[in-house]
Amino acid sequence: MEIVAYGVQSDEEPLLRAAFDRAFADRHRLRCLSLFLDQDTAPTADGHDVVLCGVNDTLDAAVLRTLAAGGTRMIAQRATGYNNIDLTAAGELGLTVARVSSYSPYAVAEFAWALALAVDRRIVRAAHRTREFDFRLAGLMGRDLHGRTAGVVGTGKIGTAFARIAHGFGMRLLGWDATENPDCLALGMRYVSREELFAEADLVSLHVPLMESTHHLVDAVALALMKDDALLVNSSRGGLIDTDALLDTLRAGRLRGVGLDVYEEEAGLFFLDKSLEVMTDERLARLMTFNNVLVTSHQAYFTREAVEQIAATTIANVEDYFAGRTGANTLVGPATI
Repeated sequence: MEIVAYGVQSDEEPLLRAAFDRAFADRHRLRCLSLFLDQDTAPTADGHDVVLCGVNDTLDAAVLRTLAAGGTRMIAQRATGYNNIDLTAAGELGLTVARVSSYSPYAVAEFAWALALAVDRRIVRAAHRTREFDFRLAGLMGRDLHGRTAGVVGTGKIGTAFARIAHGFGMRLLGWDATENPDCLALGMRYVSREELFAEADLVSLHVPLMESTHHLVDAVALALMKDDALLVNSSRGGLIDTDALLDTLRAGRLRGVGLDVYEEEAGLFFLDKSLEVMTDERLARLMTFNNVLVTSHQAYFTREAVEQIAATTIANVEDYFAGRTGANTLVGPATI
């Protein structure tokens, strides 16, 4: 049997193939495609029982119907988030859907800190200057983070890893989550309301999943509560931030720096080379004009360790499907419908 994977990055492919070969040897073949799955490309999955997808693939009801009509019976998401998949439609169509419920939390947490430090210390601006042999320090003054307050929104595995690093910097810790994490409490974290966290934190980092209750969690109200010189970092999902509200805040000259590894309209943009095209997304183009905003292309997870774990878990999910099993990673299946 041939299994098809969509949106496969060049650095990801050898790791995915290695995991596939270890698990299936000559029993199944893997077809890796760089194109993303959507209504236009869904017919390319015809005849494939199993489809591997990622966060920027579109698996709405229409795409799922096309996949099911072409013989697909199992969808394995190579990511933790699954807001791009219509689970209700998948269940109605009898599709099995699984995800990677966890992988190296350090990959994302460390990258979130890279963004925070880069915008606080003006690293990108400094690097651009020195490449032109301009060694002035004007406009590059940063701030010590030691002694300041880090607000961690979401204290699961990634949020906890971020909090541990903040603790190492000697920062005061505030947390917001539905439940308190004992590991974070042990670091001295104080759980507070969302409003208090946004108002008191010098650095706010987002580590919650995107769902209806967290969509635009950082809205105009939350941004108005933040200190004028606060840092905002999002390495989770773009839809957590109301981009229009963020643009209004930045136009007003507020916020010291913003680090975004995700963007709410990133599908169709991120992971692709758009350098020779006109950027028609005016909000993203506007974000890029602010010298205190750093945007990266959803790469926080992209370490060798994390990708190897994602590949291994994805293959394990496929093995479970072939064996008729469901588990903790199953989102839709015989035991969940």
